[in-house]
Amino acid sequence: MDGSPSAMAGTDPESIPEKPAGESADEPQRSLIDDLEAIIDDGRTYLDAEIQFQKTRVAYVTDRAKDAAIYAAIGGALALLALVALTVGLVFALAPHLTAWGAVAVVTGAWALGAAIFIRMAARRWNHLVSTFLNQQDKGE
Repeated sequence: MDGSPSAMAGTDPESIPEKPAGESADEPQRSLIDDLEAIIDDGRTYLDAEIQFQKTRVAYVTDRAKDAAIYAAIGGALALLALVALTVGLVFALAPHLTAWGAVAVVTGAWALGAAIFIRMAARRWNHLVSTFLNQQDKGE
């Protein structure tokens, strides 16, 4: 023997089998199928967690929207009562000057005029919206 490290028995670098990094001698080798099964299981776990999260999110939003709708309905009812009180108050206030029927006619006419103005504004907005969508469909075809 010449004493060189490669000449010693069993220490020749070419005779030692190489192992992938991070793999110990007693760890079995994993196959591609095992890896794919693990990925599928992880995907299912993620999907289940995502579905649960979205269900919780929808339940939360529904609960909050219900509360908001209840408060909006109560607020609308109170606003309607305030308008009725205003109407009655205007009729009482104008009655000495215009007679009772004249006061009712003026107050009703004012509310009708206001309603007509807002309905016309809503109709214009609606027509603009519809024409915008119709023009986009015409351009898209």
